[in-house]
Amino acid sequence: MQAPTTGNRIIAAINRDPLTAPHALRNDSVLAVVVGVLAVALALFVDDGRRPDALGWALLLVSHVPLVWRRRRPVLVLLAVVACVFPYHFLGYAHTAGTQAAYVALYTVAVTGRALRTVLVGIGVITLSVGVMLTFSAHETLGLQKASGWVVAVLFLGVDVRFYRRYVTSIVERAERAERTREEEARRRVAEERLRIARDLHDLLAHTITLIGVQTSVAAHVLSADPERLDRETVAKALDDIAETCRSARGELRTTLEVLREHGPPEARGPLPGLDGLPDLAQAARLAGARVEQAVRIRQAPPAVGAAAYRIVQEALTNAVRHAGPDVSVRVELEERQGALHLSVSDDGTGPAPGGTPGFGLVGMRERARSVNGTLDAGPRPGGGFEVAAVLPLTTTGKRTG
Repeated sequence: MQAPTTGNRIIAAINRDPLTAPHALRNDSVLAVVVGVLAVALALFVDDGRRPDALGWALLLVSHVPLVWRRRRPVLVLLAVVACVFPYHFLGYAHTAGTQAAYVALYTVAVTGRALRTVLVGIGVITLSVGVMLTFSAHETLGLQKASGWVVAVLFLGVDVRFYRRYVTSIVERAERAERTREEEARRRVAEERLRIARDLHDLLAHTITLIGVQTSVAAHVLSADPERLDRETVAKALDDIAETCRSARGELRTTLEVLREHGPPEARGPLPGLDGLPDLAQAARLAGARVEQAVRIRQAPPAVGAAAYRIVQEALTNAVRHAGPDVSVRVELEERQGALHLSVSDDGTGPAPGGTPGFGLVGMRERARSVNGTLDAGPRPGGGFEVAAVLPLTTTGKRTG
């Protein structure tokens, strides 16, 4: 990692809150020494008053000691500095040398306090400065202007730096908040993607395994019913149906699992299953022994809605083949009413056995419906059988569902 440059360190020191800066006591001790050395040099080489004697040097040097604690108690430090500087100026010592510590303390009050406190302190310091100057010489108009100007300039500098630091702090907070929001959004998307893949795998595997199980039972029944009069054509067809179901499932499984290997956006996925795939679902259910009737009175739907409808019908047909009993009749209806896709899958079978272990099928169907802001109801029909009914808005802005 590259070491910070001098310029970066200066900018960091300016941007840093003085009340929370590290090594504050050590840095302020160094500052007090530096300002004290500067004041001594000004007292020796600038002729704007008499050179300090022992009392003057004592007042001048002691006035810099409170600067060590300027960040902790800025107002008290300013009062302590003024208490030493006032008699120093009143006795006529070199005036420029005695103002450096006062300016530092005044700047600290302005940069760490509120605007009202800064204004009140500024008025008090200016009043005191004017009083000292008038006491020293009633004709020092230029000196009065200089003293007042320097006080106002230091106050404005402190206030400006304080507002600048608050502005930088707000920018940093917004950046951190945006970063947290991005991380939360990324975690949310990961969770949604995992749930989507889990639903896809459940729908695909449950549907495929159920069909293979039924088709295998057909082949086994043909083989065991009358071995001497073996219906080879029926057995071959059942085995072909199993092979076709496996090929179809393998292709869809590959499409689903490719998402785990992609690094691009979700829009880079393959085409979503939709309403045009419903005839294939009905045909697969027929091959498993169900009598399926379709009444599809809608041609197009948004991709997310079409995918959700496809998965709901797939799961409903799988449940009908698995639980409704032999020779079940299933009716699939889809139509558009009042800007929504109304979907119904009903059968006349016996339904799932009471007291059985509930699976994830109904949960997955409800999640499919909610993903496009729709609703789904499922339960026994009054006249016998089972029905799944869903309402999916066609103007949904729901997320893409695989």
